[in-house]
Amino acid sequence: MNINDLLIKKAMIMDLQATDKKGAIDEMVQKIYDSGRISDIDIYKEGILAREAQTSTGLGDGIAMPHAKNSAVKEATVLFAKSTHGVDYEALDGQPTYLFFMIAAPEGANDTHLQALAALSRLLIDPDFVAKLKEAATPEQVQQLFETAEAAKKAEEQQEQAQLATDSANPRKFIVAVTACPTGIAHTYMAEDALKKKAKELGVDIKVETNGSEGIKNRLTADDIARADGVIVAADKKVEMNRFDGKELVNRPVSDGIRKTEELINLAISGQAPIFHGNEVETTKDEAAASGSIGSRIYKDLMNGVSHMLPFVIGGGIAIALSFMIDQFIGVPQNALEHLGTYNQVASWFNQIGTAAFGFMLPVLAGFIASSIADRPGLIVGFAAGALANTGGAGFLGALIGGFLAGYVIVFLKKLLKGLPKSLDGIKTILFYPVFGLLITGGLMLLINVPMKIINDGLNHFLISLDGTNAVLLGALLGGMMAIDLGGPINKAAYVFGTASIAATVTEGGSIIMASVMAGGMVPPLAIFLASLLFKNKFTKEQRDAGLTNLVMGLSFVTEGAIPFAAADPIRTIPSFVVGSALAGGLVGGFGIRLLAPHGGIFVALLLTHPLLYLLFIAVGTIVSALVLGLLKKPIAE
Repeated sequence: MNINDLLIKKAMIMDLQATDKKGAIDEMVQKIYDSGRISDIDIYKEGILAREAQTSTGLGDGIAMPHAKNSAVKEATVLFAKSTHGVDYEALDGQPTYLFFMIAAPEGANDTHLQALAALSRLLIDPDFVAKLKEAATPEQVQQLFETAEAAKKAEEQQEQAQLATDSANPRKFIVAVTACPTGIAHTYMAEDALKKKAKELGVDIKVETNGSEGIKNRLTADDIARADGVIVAADKKVEMNRFDGKELVNRPVSDGIRKTEELINLAISGQAPIFHGNEVETTKDEAAASGSIGSRIYKDLMNGVSHMLPFVIGGGIAIALSFMIDQFIGVPQNALEHLGTYNQVASWFNQIGTAAFGFMLPVLAGFIASSIADRPGLIVGFAAGALANTGGAGFLGALIGGFLAGYVIVFLKKLLKGLPKSLDGIKTILFYPVFGLLITGGLMLLINVPMKIINDGLNHFLISLDGTNAVLLGALLGGMMAIDLGGPINKAAYVFGTASIAATVTEGGSIIMASVMAGGMVPPLAIFLASLLFKNKFTKEQRDAGLTNLVMGLSFVTEGAIPFAAADPIRTIPSFVVGSALAGGLVGGFGIRLLAPHGGIFVALLLTHPLLYLLFIAVGTIVSALVLGLLKKPIAE
């Protein structure tokens, strides 16, 4: 199938006028109708919207591929549209979309639209080709570009086939992988590097897609997935899974992508991995295994909510902290100290901005937990559950319960409405799920809020009044937890608790818990840096060279920098980390140091109540941890 067989001139829009997603879909559907390729605008558009409800077909990098296969399509067609100024199409990378390929496939066709998607994807990964398409001024130029590109692609494939024939005596396996972690700062890219390095050692070809803080990079194409011998998903948050339908898939936490690379790769190419099936309401035991264990799925859903919540907490927390600093700098009368942070006009502005951001914290947490469980239909119900937890005083724990409740209510509704006629698929997503899901979840949340408010009020009172021995013990416990698995579930549990404590302690100038958590998380990489300087004979040259990197990561509160060292020698390194982190966390708690920012390391030091003392306690924890590590490790023969 040649793309130009479907890419007809009369179904091209060389200057798309729409500026938003709805307008773009309307304009393109009308154009296909005008070209005589569909018989009913409403039926075809319903199919397009149903597909968009699953996940946006705005792939990122300025490209979108909306598609539908239904009875309204008279003849398979690919509409090409080009926008000069870009369209807000809710693309996966959040960037404007400039090039559109709307695929229409008739009902009963042999997956024509999927074939077109695959063929297009293979060509559109070439940035030079995409740039030329953006410059095309006429339909003839568009068709010529595709004709030339397809010819070049076929020549390349023939060359690859010839190479494979010569290498048939020793064929190489090919796998694809996806790595993702909640914050997208370290684990994502460390797993990518580890998988690539181990695959090279094992003689296996691999392509790795990263879902990090910069969005999705090195995206897997339909062709990549189709020719892969196996799939590895090393992720602690929601990633797009339905594209792997029918493939042998290994689904593990992102930490396994760093520490157990050989095991994952061997399982992916062994032919023994479970077959993954997407878009299924009921799953078999093997399919459930491909989706991960129950515990890992719950953890992944939770981390999806936390990762989307963090920017609101970080931005809002820093803005509120700045309002306190501004009032302290300008001055507040003794009789108005209860208005600290809002007394002066400039401080009040910062406080309003920060408070507005904080207001989204619980709805976003619950919304994206529900979205991870039930895809897009869970989003609105989860947001509402989080908002009800917020207004009902149930707080962070209420929103947490609300997010899972909303997600599984939508899953229940999907099972309940599974038997409805296929013609109602579109209306299920835009009417039945949100309305029934909202009413069921909302009613249950009103009941849940009553006991959760009592628990939340008690927890808030404890956090606000935290001092003395309690603060020391809790600070030491959470600081030590940050060092046990260095970004794993225990680390994340401590971090989420610290983040949640910020909202309850805003009026007190910040959270002692959060300050202890960040101190504990900074110690392990800093301890590696110091130990590699003091005990050079106990580290390889490669490890000593990585010491400077750990200095930067430690100062930035990126605990994961110490993972390679812990993985190489866990018996000696992890106890050393825990001792230093617990000491730093305990000292911070004992002296009542507070922090409003949930991330940033030394870059948010001025937002601490006692910044110099805080840095001193981190230094003490680092020195103790480095000395213990140096004493435990054995000398290494170069």
